[in-house]
Amino acid sequence: MLLALEGATVRLGGRAVLDGVDLSVAEHEIVCVLGPSGSGKSTLLRAVAGLQPLDGGRVSLDGRDQSRVPAHKRGVGLMFQDHQLFPQRDVGANVAFGLRMHGAPKGEQAGRVGELLDLVGLPGAASRAVASLSGGEQQRVALARALAPRPRLLMLDEPLGQLDRSLRERLVVELRELFGRLGTTVLAVTHDQGEAFALADRVVVMRDGRIAQSGTPLEVWQRPADEFVARFLGFENVVEVTVGGEAADTPWGKVPVPEGAPQGVRSLLVRPTGVRIVDAGLAGLRCSVTARTFKGTHVTVRLRPEGDGGAPLLDAACALREAPAVGDVVGVEFDVAEVAVLG
Repeated sequence: MLLALEGATVRLGGRAVLDGVDLSVAEHEIVCVLGPSGSGKSTLLRAVAGLQPLDGGRVSLDGRDQSRVPAHKRGVGLMFQDHQLFPQRDVGANVAFGLRMHGAPKGEQAGRVGELLDLVGLPGAASRAVASLSGGEQQRVALARALAPRPRLLMLDEPLGQLDRSLRERLVVELRELFGRLGTTVLAVTHDQGEAFALADRVVVMRDGRIAQSGTPLEVWQRPADEFVARFLGFENVVEVTVGGEAADTPWGKVPVPEGAPQGVRSLLVRPTGVRIVDAGLAGLRCSVTARTFKGTHVTVRLRPEGDGGAPLLDAACALREAPAVGDVVGVEFDVAEVAVLG
């Protein structure tokens, strides 16, 4: 493993911001750490970079303990959310900064700067002023600067956080392709699951300084570890149930569960795509439509179950042409392929 954290712990103000974290990153792997504000993801990044001392555990690079290695000698690159470019220097001088710090000859610096600006899509921009750059261009310059010294590990802290959504969606695809071509090992933190899932080989979800789940984007999306992870990913159809055999007793009635699902009292997730809207007379669960939200590719419909049981609201994903109107009464069935028993 290129990077290994073993029991990494950081305490601030008496609270464990990182609480015994074990995490490894293989060479050429792209790992994205997800989590809400205060979950410890940025502290983890700073600890790996040597900017935040550990109170317990250790960080290793290439099998070597980094506890006595200062930040500037760890051979890692770090790119912050606000880019932290030097406004008094032009683009070329910004990109060359790390090379100058490492004592690279001027001829080598110029060649490397030109190579990297081509790589990030800014050919011939070396003499441009930083103030003349758009947000997306500044992001590219900051990336080129981080890559210039050829770091063993590139770390990104909310790298696209200040950009508008359309630009983020385009750049995250470009970053994935770029890192693949370069064989770059990447550890990134973000609060945006869409960004993480598009970029990462592996996603790590953090909660209160600990790792709640680690897996491929598909694994985490299809089988969240628990209710916290499911709700963080944006799923709302999560309830406590009792699983018996191939069905669960839920506030919405009997819901089928996958074969081999854990039995007993559990949390159950029904993805919106698993809530099928049918004719009200053809299903046991009748609901009234309370809201519709246009999502571009589909419509999310909020459903209120009828009756006095106080069953939680349901979210269903529908094709635009098939979405019922607010106030309609519909029936609901559940698709077992979109049901997950958590924990």
